[in-house]
Amino acid sequence: MRAVVQRVASASVEVEGRTISEIGPGLLVLVGIHDSDVESDADYICRKVLNMRLFPNEKTGKQWDQSVVQRNYGVLLVSQFTLYGILKGNKPDFHVAMSPERAKPFYASLVDKFQKSYNADAIKDGVFGAMMKVNLINDGPVTMQLDSSQTSKNMSNAVEP
Repeated sequence: MRAVVQRVASASVEVEGRTISEIGPGLLVLVGIHDSDVESDADYICRKVLNMRLFPNEKTGKQWDQSVVQRNYGVLLVSQFTLYGILKGNKPDFHVAMSPERAKPFYASLVDKFQKSYNADAIKDGVFGAMMKVNLINDGPVTMQLDSSQTSKNMSNAVEP
């Protein structure tokens, strides 16, 4: 599983001109699901995202000191299979991404995992499989990429010549 995590002042998702989800300060997390991902990959991504110390602590002055949970900020999850795109020439190929039929319930269980691990009201998401417009005000900018340990092993075996 791959997650691109952006610290944001605010973020929202629009589908067909309607705002579906929005958060104020917090994290926008673009989530790609690899074909071989299992529940332990989702556990890892959830734990790491919620505990990443990407926020400053105003009391101590430390820059990289607090997590989204400690700050009681929002998390906006957005499914994005293109995170596993591989260019073949100039054309993207997504064969290592999990099929939509399998990925939709897997992604739904990831959202549920985040809600149960934190505060259900603080976790928002987009619409799986929809054409979405993701709006964000990146704070910093701070952008981190996470790969679950299971996927990292698989990707090292799947390197194209």
